Amino acid sequence: MNPILVYCRRDLIRWFRGRWGFISAMVMPAAWLVFVGLALPIRFTDDYIDFVTPGILAMTTLSASLSGGGLLILDRMLGFFNKFLALPPPRESILFGKILVITIRGLIQSTIILCFAFLLGAQLYSPVQLLMTYLILFIFGSLLSAAATTVAIYVDDHDQYAAVNAMVSMPVFFTSSAMMPYDQMPGWLQPVAHVNPLSFAIDGIRLMQAGTVPLFQIGLLSLLCILVVGLAVHAFRKVKV
Repeated sequence: MNPILVYCRRDLIRWFRGRWGFISAMVMPAAWLVFVGLALPIRFTDDYIDFVTPGILAMTTLSASLSGGGLLILDRMLGFFNKFLALPPPRESILFGKILVITIRGLIQSTIILCFAFLLGAQLYSPVQLLMTYLILFIFGSLLSAAATTVAIYVDDHDQYAAVNAMVSMPVFFTSSAMMPYDQMPGWLQPVAHVNPLSFAIDGIRLMQAGTVPLFQIGLLSLLCILVVGLAVHAFRKVKV
């Protein structure tokens, strides 16, 4: 665990020092809460801010996880990545360190957005609901972080990775259940939303809000997370110095 924590601490320190990157990451989800959660005239629910908050939390985790792949690209550009691969600790410690720091970043950002949602009038969560929410976001963030870090191995620079990020993030968000329930979606969108991993996280948080333990969503996200992390470990073992 020590090499994993060292890699995690290194990237966390760099992230905390880059204040503007942190602030800019907060602007978009906060704007969605205000201009969508409060401003749009939605007819299928009287408390749209409560409905949309889980979607914004999952979107915050999605954005933080996908942008986290840039950490590996920056290390490659600066020459640190090859040096890390040549060190005695297992290569997997680099991967798990990146997954851990990216997931922690997503949870910190989600906490700020959740507090902002409460200030805007969203229903307060009980301690058990908060714990379940963080569990879902942690599993979902680990899944996306592993995928983003794996993609970053095969992408040459920041511009190409930013293009991949933009190509993935918005379609995944808009084909999920973040903005509307399934029965309000067009017929062609419903099956896509049902198999979207982002919808699994959102539906899990909404079920938790309703007082139901989302065992199916947690189990499915955990299974996907184990699968993607396994593929990421395999990719890291094949990387050449």
